Amino acid sequence: MKQKIIQKIKQQIEAGIYPGASFAYYQDGVWSDWYLGEANPEIGEQTREGLVYDLASVSKVVGVGTVLSFLWKEGKIELDNSIRDYLPEVDYPDITVRQLLTHATDLDPFIPNRDQLSEDQLRNAMYHLNRREKRAFLYSDVHFLLLGFLLENYFEKDLDQILQEQVLDPWGMKETQFGPVSRAVPTVRGQKAGVVHDPKARLLGKHAGSAGLFSTVHDLKIFLEHYLQDDFAEGLSQNFSDLSDKERSLAWNLEGDWLDHTGYTGTFIMWNRKKQEAAIFLSNRTYEKDERAQWILDRNQVMDLIREAD
Repeated sequence: MKQKIIQKIKQQIEAGIYPGASFAYYQDGVWSDWYLGEANPEIGEQTREGLVYDLASVSKVVGVGTVLSFLWKEGKIELDNSIRDYLPEVDYPDITVRQLLTHATDLDPFIPNRDQLSEDQLRNAMYHLNRREKRAFLYSDVHFLLLGFLLENYFEKDLDQILQEQVLDPWGMKETQFGPVSRAVPTVRGQKAGVVHDPKARLLGKHAGSAGLFSTVHDLKIFLEHYLQDDFAEGLSQNFSDLSDKERSLAWNLEGDWLDHTGYTGTFIMWNRKKQEAAIFLSNRTYEKDERAQWILDRNQVMDLIREAD
């Protein structure tokens, strides 16, 4: 079955969906790696081991989602408490930590003139967002930006320091950090590599809970093995949403026994604690073009093959 997955990735590279991909699959206690296509077509650099990628929204689970799972497991944060218990500045006394972690609020993520705002103005705008007509599942960066601010309030530290102390240092993830970084796979042709692709995360830098982390296959292997084995993740393979329209774990998408998270730049990670399997897919699919709707279809083909693998 793994060969079917690799065949699909090769076909997508040949079709120009992304220039190249780093792919790793964990099964029977062993990781298998494949490095396919080009990492930087402009200079003909081939995809290889050790490359640094912009994780985009995969940052949500590597950072904020993991720290909040620790706090929940330790009984230090109540999922059904109001966000205002931890972040008094916000306008949303009725919105809970659970609802933010499962993207189950009625917040309207639209921020007028977003790209003209300063870092402080953007943060302030997220404390006073408009509301939609009713609560329904809507995947949005604003939920995890608010959770990142919540953590900064809780620990009284910047988010980058929190992640370093809570996750990256204890787990030995030495190749994971907030951007900009000096060397990375370029996400857009002609633009400087290592600059954060996501505009809100680029502005917020080390305070961004939604995106902005760079990492490698090596570090994500360490990360996923902790989710497969550690006690804190034992209860995560279940629905935590209080809505009926979309099942979600804490920070993760939930499809049966598989948990996954995707990133805009062409990244995703997946794990299945029951089967003790996991997958890492890193690409720079935004390099030549940004056809998001088509990308979701192409990406889902690969993810479906992984879920079906024996």
